[in-house]
Amino acid sequence: MLALTENAATIVKQLTADPAAEGTPGLRISGSADDSFAVTTAHAAEPDDAVVAQDGAVVYLDPHAAAALDDKILDAGVDDAGKVEFGLYQQG
Repeated sequence: MLALTENAATIVKQLTADPAAEGTPGLRISGSADDSFAVTTAHAAEPDDAVVAQDGAVVYLDPHAAAALDDKILDAGVDDAGKVEFGLYQQG
């Protein structure tokens, strides 16, 4: 299953923080490595999504993304311009 670094968990929580939101806000990753992934915020999982909850951060993965990211670690950072950047690394 996809794992998150501490930086990724912190940034996901910041991006999805919405005290007025119903459901469980999270980051949703869809698509595949072949077509590139799409990253959006979501208030709940889609019916076939896998859910990764780690350190208070929630990430929803559509079936294609879940299969492609099963052995990956998601990292994140913020560049000098304030843009969030995500990176993927092999586990273990």
